[in-house]
Amino acid sequence: MQTIIPTRIVGPIKIISDNFTSEITAPLATFEKPLWFTVNRGARVTRKSGGIKTVLVQDCMTRSILVEAEDVAYALLVVNGLHKHRAELEGVTAQSSRFTKLKDWHTQIVANLIYIRFAFTTGGAAGHNMATKAAEMLQKWLLEKFPKLKYVSISGNYCVDKKNSAVNGILGRGKYVIADVLIPWELCQKELKTTPEKIVDLNIKKNLIGSVISGGVRTANAHFANMLLAFYLAVGQDAANIVEGSQGFTYAEVRQNDLYFSVTLPNIIIGAVGSNKDLVFVKENLASLGILKKDDHSFNAHALAFITAAIVLCGELSLMAAQTNPGELMRSHLAIERKKSKSYANC
Repeated sequence: MQTIIPTRIVGPIKIISDNFTSEITAPLATFEKPLWFTVNRGARVTRKSGGIKTVLVQDCMTRSILVEAEDVAYALLVVNGLHKHRAELEGVTAQSSRFTKLKDWHTQIVANLIYIRFAFTTGGAAGHNMATKAAEMLQKWLLEKFPKLKYVSISGNYCVDKKNSAVNGILGRGKYVIADVLIPWELCQKELKTTPEKIVDLNIKKNLIGSVISGGVRTANAHFANMLLAFYLAVGQDAANIVEGSQGFTYAEVRQNDLYFSVTLPNIIIGAVGSNKDLVFVKENLASLGILKKDDHSFNAHALAFITAAIVLCGELSLMAAQTNPGELMRSHLAIERKKSKSYANC
């Protein structure tokens, strides 16, 4: 059975970074038609403002193993002694894949249970399987090195994979990317039908305070998940990763009457190679971006992360602007979702 998700191209979106600057059009696969329009409006406004600047803070994929010691004293002995074996741990990791590198690890001891959260770089792949394979080999080494330990699980939920958590927001999982833009006051008025002051005020009262009173975990944004899911589906990513991916922050301030607007995403899990990348529609959508280098998979993965953050910023900006105006959100949804026409060229 063939399943088709409606897909449209949005943009162009102008993206600026130290090693990747381009104007791209991007595919979004979604059943929510207004999303194409709202991202396109954000793309138009940010392009006219000079473009979206993006930075990569860090890049890692994690897997946490779980082992059991005979008592708390032995658990502490193991954890405190790990740093002495870094070279061995790096060697074991290298045997798992030529693209997998051990970057760091963090530990938690609960009673006699040891949780070790390994962080790896995985080249151009998102790295789920690569991290699990390396962690499995490291766990085997650990059990042999410390024979009083017992196996509990290859994953101890300290990773944290496809679940909300504080640790991912703090330490990052996947690509930790920040994007920002400075929008002139005139463009806010003309294109977004609002003012910088209104967007800043709404961000404080809705995204920040609203997220606090709702009990949000390391997150304060309007709808990151919408843009993440649409892009992930279009370019063959594991869509369940929007759970941790949608944790992030929207920030806004007035700068000499203009609007400074930024999104911070510490958990963008995305890859240019690996599972699903051989599907015809995925290959076509990746190729349509026009920026991927044939033999530089790490660059490609970072470029996809920058594009993801830029798409999120475009959609977040446009929705926030709409919500400063009473009735605009519902009017636009009704107008778009009831359109008979299949043409979205001017969305």
